[in-house]
Amino acid sequence: MAEQVREEGRVEGSVEMTLNILEWRGIPVPDAVRQRVLACADREQLKAWARRAVHAANTEDLFVEG
Repeated sequence: MAEQVREEGRVEGSVEMTLNILEWRGIPVPDAVRQRVLACADREQLKAWARRAVHAANTEDLFVEG
């Protein structure tokens, strides 16, 4: 139970970080993108999106692998 709560906290932190990076960089975050990020429970996926957010030109770049 405690581990599940910790993992949920980690996921929430990763969601927040991904969205914050985009906002700090001045990239507008449409509601559809915000909802997609908020709905994600895969911490590895969120980490990948956060890494992409650092260099993204727009939010669509989050979802392009490669």
